[in-house]
Amino acid sequence: MTGRRASIPERPVASEQIVASLETARASDVDWRGGRVFSLVYHAGDAHEELIKRAHAIYASGNLLNPMAFRGLRRLEAEVVEMAASLFSGPDSTVGAVTSGGTESILVAVAALRDRARRERPWIRSPELVAARTVHPAFDKAAHYFGVKLRKVEVGDDLRADARAMGRRIGMSTIGLVGSAPQYAHGVVDPISELGELAARHRLPLHVDACLGGFVLPWIERLGRRVPPWDFRVPAVTSISADLHKFGYGGKGASVLLWRSMELMRNQFFVATDFPGGIYASPTLLGTRPGGPIAAAWAALRGLGAEGYLELTRAALSAADTLRAGITAIPGLTVLGEPDSTIVAYAAGAGGPDIYALADRLEARGWAVDRQQRPASVHLTCTANHLAIVEDYLADLRAAAAEVAGDPSLAQGGSAPMYGMMARVPVRGLVRSSVRKVLESMYAPGAILPDLSDGTGDGVVGHLLERHGPRIARALDTAERLRARLTRGRRP
Repeated sequence: MTGRRASIPERPVASEQIVASLETARASDVDWRGGRVFSLVYHAGDAHEELIKRAHAIYASGNLLNPMAFRGLRRLEAEVVEMAASLFSGPDSTVGAVTSGGTESILVAVAALRDRARRERPWIRSPELVAARTVHPAFDKAAHYFGVKLRKVEVGDDLRADARAMGRRIGMSTIGLVGSAPQYAHGVVDPISELGELAARHRLPLHVDACLGGFVLPWIERLGRRVPPWDFRVPAVTSISADLHKFGYGGKGASVLLWRSMELMRNQFFVATDFPGGIYASPTLLGTRPGGPIAAAWAALRGLGAEGYLELTRAALSAADTLRAGITAIPGLTVLGEPDSTIVAYAAGAGGPDIYALADRLEARGWAVDRQQRPASVHLTCTANHLAIVEDYLADLRAAAAEVAGDPSLAQGGSAPMYGMMARVPVRGLVRSSVRKVLESMYAPGAILPDLSDGTGDGVVGHLLERHGPRIARALDTAERLRARLTRGRRP
């Protein structure tokens, strides 16, 4: 709580005081420059950061809502799209636009696929997309917003999309297929070639979500490592989303959505002709389109060049390789899958330490930790910035694993009970309502962040466990009994 609601000051505040306040605010953020977080920010060094800051500042007030007024900015967007199309082996007909991030790229892509189906197959009343269970939640959001049903299919043992299983989910209302390159949770690339054959056979569009991998997989391949085909070299791929503010090392937030041809892209355009203020046209979800991120992305691509990206990718791969080897050597821990990218995800093996308690102990040592579920695991996205701190991380991980193994009670404290229970609960509606309570607490009047402390205090986590703990426990017990009964029934 802030104590008193903020209001606009009566008199202007001195510039020095404003900057000092911003520096104070930044001091409480995670140390991403020091490599203490394995997501959210992609840092290519201080000199590069200064370049994209300067580029962003030049166009800080630019607005691509009107490209006729900002012709120079429109040229920068066009060149960003062309550079991305070249990198992704797009044909000369490839077109696209810069968006505010991966989520917007995905939202626009899903809306365009829906509208394409409306025009070409107007009899479809309940449009459906088919994807693997590991597809990014932005597709769930797009499906929710645009009235599309997302049919998810379980992945194979290798954690990649199961093309045959996806084929069985295709029906009369299917409007497209989705593959990931790579999927976020485990860093593996779906079998895009197989999905392409499936899409071609059913005459369906295939969207590849390369928001995470688009600007790193080509450089990994150029460094001599095998990367499964995923881009426009697969003939059936119709669109690709890829984030410039991830491994493109641009400023936040910028992404590209590319289409194989204008015949496909035109489905994403929105035009309103009866507005008293004039004709309104937009190629993306946003109206005002900030110029700063576009200029920063353009500057990043040009400022690093192929040589710079190759060096950054080589360092990121080295960090990921060292982490995988180090984690595998720790008793009780195992790396999930065989990643094609610089993602590392690890879980507890048989008899290993509670992974969520382990995450708590890492956070106590100053690391920001991304927890995952199904299975319970920890996620690391390695960039060049992490090469310098890999050994520090592994040392702390070994110490944390030993600490949890030596004191099983740690699984009952911190956030471990919350994550452990919520990850296991079969009724996801209970989890959804609990997370909504956290959001309500965060955005309540006067709030900044909710109290997420556990235990006996008034923290949100404590309240959630108090309120839903018995219901969750009963649901888990019922599920365990049903599973045991089904197992007995299968025995000869």
